[in-house]
Amino acid sequence: MTDRTNPELVIVLDFGAQYAQLIARKVRQCNVYCELLPHDTPLDELAKRQPWGVILSGGPDSVYAPGAPVPPRELFELGIPILGICYGMQLMCHLLGGSVTRGIKREYGKADLEVLSDADLFRGLPQTMTCWMSHGDSVATLPDGFHALGKTANTAHAAVADTDRRFYGVQFHPEVTHTPRGLEVLRNFLYGACECSGSWTVASIVDSAVAAIRQQVGESRVLCGLSGGVDSAATAALVHRAVGEQLVCLFVDHGFLREGEPEEVQRTFAAHFGVNLVTIDASERFLARLVGITDPEQKRLRIGEEFIRVFEEEAGRLGDFPFLAQGTLYSDVVESGPHNAAQIKRHHNVGGLPERMNFSLVEPLRGLFKDEARAVAGELGIPDEITWRHPFPGPGLAVRVIGEVTREKLDILRQADTIMLEEIKRAGLYREIFQALTVLPDVRSVGVMGDERTYGYPIVVRCVTSEDVMTADWARLPHDLLECLSTRIVNEVPAVNRVLYDLTSKPPGTIEWE
Repeated sequence: MTDRTNPELVIVLDFGAQYAQLIARKVRQCNVYCELLPHDTPLDELAKRQPWGVILSGGPDSVYAPGAPVPPRELFELGIPILGICYGMQLMCHLLGGSVTRGIKREYGKADLEVLSDADLFRGLPQTMTCWMSHGDSVATLPDGFHALGKTANTAHAAVADTDRRFYGVQFHPEVTHTPRGLEVLRNFLYGACECSGSWTVASIVDSAVAAIRQQVGESRVLCGLSGGVDSAATAALVHRAVGEQLVCLFVDHGFLREGEPEEVQRTFAAHFGVNLVTIDASERFLARLVGITDPEQKRLRIGEEFIRVFEEEAGRLGDFPFLAQGTLYSDVVESGPHNAAQIKRHHNVGGLPERMNFSLVEPLRGLFKDEARAVAGELGIPDEITWRHPFPGPGLAVRVIGEVTREKLDILRQADTIMLEEIKRAGLYREIFQALTVLPDVRSVGVMGDERTYGYPIVVRCVTSEDVMTADWARLPHDLLECLSTRIVNEVPAVNRVLYDLTSKPPGTIEWE
């Protein structure tokens, strides 16, 4: 049984679901802290974490497929409330003695759920609900102790429960917006079966982070890598609140920043933060590390390593700094892997760090998504111009120049990027768009300007909407804005003769091209 004196924690076990991260996000929206772990996490590790509840995610497999992912069977003997979603429900019923069969009719898309019991998961909800289905297999017979809570026209066991053991299952996906009352279903599980109170608030996040930093750092000094974005700013503010003058912030200009950004960062932080800020121009050494490098993973690795070397050199010059603070987010950790899914890309501050370095890391935001980091920044009083600044990758424009990075290409991209941001802000869309960027592909195309042939670069404009970085959709910009962007960039950036707009969502694409 869980020790109820421990902080509220719910664990999502990931079975390869498309929506696994979304489940964790929705649980956190209920003010319950949630972590996403691989399905094969050892039982002793799960038990040691003392979760108040466990959610089994969906997944692409059949429970009868060879090598189908399964959790430790003893999980069901820990006395912890468990909710299975889609494959997670089928798996739970299968392991506990029920049967799963290939459905006569597959069920994809919206379905009408008839609620058979208005208790437990459906307390306070209507008798008929719209839900989102995505399954071929179905639970045919229930394990001993289970009963049906809901059904659809094609699925007799669309929601099930063993209330004595606090085991629940839903064949639909409560985590997606296409299930309008899905968040309430999750909340009923969290507040009912798991007995959570929703104590995980922004204020509690700040208090816990400050206490953890003090315990980790003690009387030692901390060097914080400051980029000017919300992640590093919130990290710096948390560390400063925890240890005060023990903190020194270091802003490294690696030469891959946007136009005027080094000056803006220094001006903003000088005005709003009472911290010691040291600025280093290391642009020449970073550019030299990328000569001849075209592979994006190598770019990230080299830039990540060079950052650490600069920090180590400056720490030696400034004094003894055993700790390095950085604004790592949960999305950085998940994408950098290894997790249940294949590694997407190594973020320079996670998988791009060298194996040997002279620092211990302080990462107070490591368990938070981007919107949660912004909420922390607001709680700490960080100005809006920092809190709502669009995400900008640590390697900067180096991963927006496709192929080898040269000074000429960086200058071209900076000019185009400046125009794009000016027009997005002029249109009043900067806060509506999660991230706006430009990309310089490693190709050229023929054009005609002033009755003469040109052979110039294309510029790709990419604007997306998102909440947590894990998923994103392309922003529907007004046509007159797209026309303005194309006209200005082609007219004002001499090396460019073509402008494209990226219409790819995430997945299948990532937000950045590299």
